Amino acid sequence: MIPLSVPNFEGNEEKYVIEAVRQGWVSTGGEYVDKLESIIATYANIPASVACQSGTAALHLALLECGVQSDNIVIVPTLTFIAAVNPVKYIGAYPVFMDCDDSLCMDADKVRQFCEEECFFEKDTLIHKQTGRKVKAIIVVHIFGNLADMEKIMDIAEKYHLKIIEDATEALGSIYRYGKYDGKMAGTIGDFGAYSFNGNKIITTGGGGMIVGTDEMHLKHLKYMSTQCKDDEHFYIHNEIGFNYRMTNVQAAIGVAQMEELEEFIRRKNENYSFYKELLKDDDRFELLDFRESIRSNKWFYSLLIKKRTKNVKDIIIKLQNNSIQTRPIWGLIHEQKPYKKDIAYKIVKAHFYSDNIINLPCSTNLSEKDIKQVVNVLKQTEV
Repeated sequence: MIPLSVPNFEGNEEKYVIEAVRQGWVSTGGEYVDKLESIIATYANIPASVACQSGTAALHLALLECGVQSDNIVIVPTLTFIAAVNPVKYIGAYPVFMDCDDSLCMDADKVRQFCEEECFFEKDTLIHKQTGRKVKAIIVVHIFGNLADMEKIMDIAEKYHLKIIEDATEALGSIYRYGKYDGKMAGTIGDFGAYSFNGNKIITTGGGGMIVGTDEMHLKHLKYMSTQCKDDEHFYIHNEIGFNYRMTNVQAAIGVAQMEELEEFIRRKNENYSFYKELLKDDDRFELLDFRESIRSNKWFYSLLIKKRTKNVKDIIIKLQNNSIQTRPIWGLIHEQKPYKKDIAYKIVKAHFYSDNIINLPCSTNLSEKDIKQVVNVLKQTEV
């Protein structure tokens, strides 16, 4: 079986985990948590970062720190994994779903159109005409390691006083190489960014996540919230509602080792993507989607657009599965999921098209050229 995306432990993971265990620090305290936070901050060129339990926890805490309250509106993409949106509901706020552009990321032009046509701006507050709710924030997801148009999105945020949370859970290592944010890494432009270290991400701690930002006071408060808001650890004084969202030291030990390999993993992801692209270039039924121009993408996932399709995508996936190749469809659109059907979806067009016609190909960092050739050979023999 050629799997879709699996972890790669070829570095110091075992060594560091054993050290953590021998030191007795296996829970939420220990030097590796601090080390990982420091390494991520240095890598992303920001003052600090805060380790937490998952990318979802990072988003939840970031929303709270941005002051999002129940009955507020948060603008979100419909084409993404549902974990990017669920924290909005945790707070009791309301998502408004946006379409994607051809990068698969949020369509910034439609966000602007929504703000201009469906809302009014009064006393430094954007208010949705239909519901009277305050529009408070935008969650921007950098899909599959691609990068959203942050210049346009940040202009909208500045004009309407909106908070920006970057869901960079799929984009650790992706960097802007043009324009106003040249040299900026995904997750470091908005008010806060979130990274994920889930098992299928470009690096993993088995679970876990990281919150990043540029305001050290806010990050200090986020760390406080993630550890049950302890004001006095000895006498158990808690002046706010906190969360048990801290990463364990064993997870962080794996993460420290994985960060040592990240740039090599990104090199392999890019190399394998180019090899797929070359092998598929003469088959007009398929298009391996490009990433935004003038960025250095981590190319976390590869999206194959099936251009001339007569079969159901599920049938194509099953055919590949029967040939020992694991693929998957892109996500079901969130605004069509049962918990979100009553929420507002704004002019969703391209997201439907891409959701219906994309499959993700195997993309692990230990994928060989032989594996890629096998995937492409089976694809070319598959009736679509």
